[in-house]
Amino acid sequence: MRDREPARGIEGELVQRGDADYDAVLAGMVWNGRKPERCPELIVRAASERDVPGAIGLARRRGLRIAVRAGGHSWCGSSVRSDGMLIDLSRLRRCDIRTAPATAAVQPAVTGSELAPELAERGFSFPTGHCGSVAVGGYLLGGGLGWNSGALGPACRSVHEIEAVTADGETVRCNKDENPGLLWAARGAGPGFFAVVTRFHLRLHRLPAAIMSTTFVLPLADLHEVTNWAIETARGLQPTVELTLVLATAAPHMTRARPRPKVITVAATAFADSREQAVQALGPLRNCPFADRSLFREADRPTSFNALYKASDDLWPAHHRYAADTLWSDSDLGTLLSRFSDAVERAPSDNSLVLVPVSPASHNEELLRDMAFSVLGSSYVVPYAIWDDAADDDINVRWLRETMSTVEPLGTGHYIAEADLGAVPSRAERSYTARDWRRLQELRGRYDPEGIFHSYLTP
Repeated sequence: MRDREPARGIEGELVQRGDADYDAVLAGMVWNGRKPERCPELIVRAASERDVPGAIGLARRRGLRIAVRAGGHSWCGSSVRSDGMLIDLSRLRRCDIRTAPATAAVQPAVTGSELAPELAERGFSFPTGHCGSVAVGGYLLGGGLGWNSGALGPACRSVHEIEAVTADGETVRCNKDENPGLLWAARGAGPGFFAVVTRFHLRLHRLPAAIMSTTFVLPLADLHEVTNWAIETARGLQPTVELTLVLATAAPHMTRARPRPKVITVAATAFADSREQAVQALGPLRNCPFADRSLFREADRPTSFNALYKASDDLWPAHHRYAADTLWSDSDLGTLLSRFSDAVERAPSDNSLVLVPVSPASHNEELLRDMAFSVLGSSYVVPYAIWDDAADDDINVRWLRETMSTVEPLGTGHYIAEADLGAVPSRAERSYTARDWRRLQELRGRYDPEGIFHSYLTP
């Protein structure tokens, strides 16, 4: 039945466990086709920022802990918790862009594929997430490793202020002068953040005049040689060139062979001020010594953010089931990927893959200051189990976790935004340096002493 308590200060919809539409609403809270088996007591679908203090007040009166959802793209569904309140911000989709200074005030449910074209119309860009359906709320709170982050830094670096509602229902501004600790935490605390961000204030960047890509698809049997070449090549690339390796099953357009073979894709994307500069930046890739072995290759291809998002949609299709995890390591990529090679060969789903950004974050230390997010190793890998049949849930989750167990001994930490928080209790803590973890706990104690907000998901 509906909650009969007066919803003071709440214009949006309240959906309580037991309501006729509860199951459908709950299912829509997670983008992943694989839904968590957790059920909040109450879902508040905020109609505006004004609803958030009222929702927090209602949670306090009813003794409910709070989780927050912007776009619901967390692979492990960390915003869906049992027995508490879920504040759904998915209707907060406003974006206000100013040309002088180049800034934007963005509500948390705006997605990357919505933000990028709006900015481009005005000559601006922002390091939005690689997957266009990801909302900025969870993305920025997690740190934000997105397009062109090698040059621009993690996306949270370009957040200069937030507006948030704290555990006592107070709306505050957080910047270098006001509540700087809360701003620091919002730059990387991820799903353990202890307030509700209702608006992000972003510093914008100049729109690249040209975006170009070069791609080689090679047999997975060549993994060792290709990885060594890619690592060496990356050393000569400009920060504006994003080089990524993907271990996966060949896409249908790459080969007529059946079954489709396992491959390693080398993909480089250059963001430049002109076509000529983009071609020059991609130059080192044209010296690929394995080009004649390629199942597919494409050099210096003009592209766009829309095209990049289309390619991401192909890798991470909607309405599928997902499990993912992350690993930072100080081991070289060759050592790491040799352990992933066998896993890709035996993956129960042909959609599963291992994503390997060769330089996942900026090497410029100035772009990594004043944030909870931190780079925890020299190498970074993200395995994804992707399938479409609920009957295959167990075998695919088991594949992911067994795969991770083979590389865990080489790990130095995880990335909170995509870590498998339900795997082991240490996932969240190992996503931060010891000093940053202590500071997060201290700030939580200051801003949320009663534990109104859920902390990190654990098994």
